[in-house]
Amino acid sequence: MTTSAAVADWLDRYVAAWVSGDPDDIGRLFSADAVYRYHPADPPIIGREAIVDSWLDDPDDPGTFEAQYEAYAVDGDRAVATGWSRYFSGPDHATVETTYDNCFVMAFDSAGHCTEFTEWFRRRPEV
Repeated sequence: MTTSAAVADWLDRYVAAWVSGDPDDIGRLFSADAVYRYHPADPPIIGREAIVDSWLDDPDDPGTFEAQYEAYAVDGDRAVATGWSRYFSGPDHATVETTYDNCFVMAFDSAGHCTEFTEWFRRRPEV
């Protein structure tokens, strides 16, 4: 059974892996046979190695983004998280270029690895 605290820890490690771009950090997040979707209708990326390769195919440069997510609901081995990701531009990466609101739907195994991950995101309108 997954707990809110375990999901919070996983989400923190997810952001840290995104920042580090380290294949081992990314791989530790997912089960060997995990299924990953960047968008709900996308064909799935299947398996830890394929997920790591996908993350590293076109990585975001460190310092050009930040993100914060938190568990919204946890039930058994399933969880939903919401949050935001923000991208910066400019010579010192100080200008907020784009903000996205995110929703993650996830499932976890007994070891705390994500076995299913689907992301929904929406670009936040500029006000």
